[in-house]
Amino acid sequence: MRTAPPGAGPGGGGGGGAPPPPCEVPHFSPLHVRGGRRRLRRLARHRRRAVAVGLAMTAAALAAAGPEDAERSRPGDSTASVAAKGADDGRERPRRAARPVTAPVRIADAATARLLRPGARVDVVAAEDPAAGGAGAPRVVASNARVSEVPEPVDGTAEGGALVVLSVPKKTAARLAGASATARLAVTLR
Repeated sequence: MRTAPPGAGPGGGGGGGAPPPPCEVPHFSPLHVRGGRRRLRRLARHRRRAVAVGLAMTAAALAAAGPEDAERSRPGDSTASVAAKGADDGRERPRRAARPVTAPVRIADAATARLLRPGARVDVVAAEDPAAGGAGAPRVVASNARVSEVPEPVDGTAEGGALVVLSVPKKTAARLAGASATARLAVTLR
């Protein structure tokens, strides 16, 4: 077993085991942070202003891009566009166009379906069936509907009419379904 050399104490130094004398620390006045709360409030206020300016600039950029670019880039109203329009300034806001759905429609005249091509625009006219007791005037059920598809007849006969698939808003699709149950449908090309 090894023994410690003489004069080495638990302090680890070679100075005889006594701690060194304390150093004098100069006196200083305490630090006071003035306006700390005010600075925090001002920082929060400036941050809110920066966010508001950013939203306003985004709304201005969307407005400058034009309606077709804005509708293509976002499906609904963003927070920036709502902020740019104003909360309630008494003016009526423009309504968003409804998302189109596909609606299969059976038109009475099968020969007319041969004139239709995908992408064509048509008006759908409903005429009450006199055999069912209807004698009302023909009415336009769907205006400016886009033809999505013209399927080929399955059985080759055209007695029941021809099927045409249209791309229309959801409300128009409901009117088309209701009219096809009680009336004969025809299309006019635009």
